[in-house]
Amino acid sequence: MTSYAAASARAEMSELRRLKSLLPPELQSWVMVESATDVNPPLIRCEELGRDEVEIQIDLAKWDNLAIDQRNLLFWHEVGRIQNDTIPREGWEMAALAIGLGGAVGELWVQDGLLLLLALALCGVSGFRLWQKNNGDKRLAESLEADEKAIALATRFGYTLPNAYKSLGSGLKTLIEQTPNRKKRRFYETRLQALRRSASKAKAKMENQQENRPVI
Repeated sequence: MTSYAAASARAEMSELRRLKSLLPPELQSWVMVESATDVNPPLIRCEELGRDEVEIQIDLAKWDNLAIDQRNLLFWHEVGRIQNDTIPREGWEMAALAIGLGGAVGELWVQDGLLLLLALALCGVSGFRLWQKNNGDKRLAESLEADEKAIALATRFGYTLPNAYKSLGSGLKTLIEQTPNRKKRRFYETRLQALRRSASKAKAKMENQQENRPVI
């Protein structure tokens, strides 16, 4: 291994350890932070590996292009999804849908009405679950809630409220600039617009509290 490759590997391990330290103490025993190994993975995502284990996967090559504050808030967004229990579960639905469709075709051939109904019921349940997973409004609502969690986590780790909003907004702007897919870009733009509205409300609330603070 060349000295450059060794230095790069050390830097990646250091960043993963740093991110692990940004997990709230109550999550550190069962949330893992690892480098993504897929071909062309998303910047950051989280997956449930088992009943009591969740993994946050990061594309460190893309991650390195972000500022530290942007990384922190985007990381806390994923942590917020874990806290809100909105991370993807094991994808049994596609397998169930395939089994149901195959069973339905087979029962049409042998003309067994009861088994056909069971196969169609399996198709219906798995298809509905797939629709729920991919419903755009639901995904957006979950992401907006996770953004609010990220802001709260940032203040818990020492950020001021304005800096927390600024850092997450900056991270979303960078994602918008670097995302060629129009649908994904609109998704980030909607999140940014909602974040700006939330920041304006938080600012107005703080100003109102300062105005109503009694003078000693």
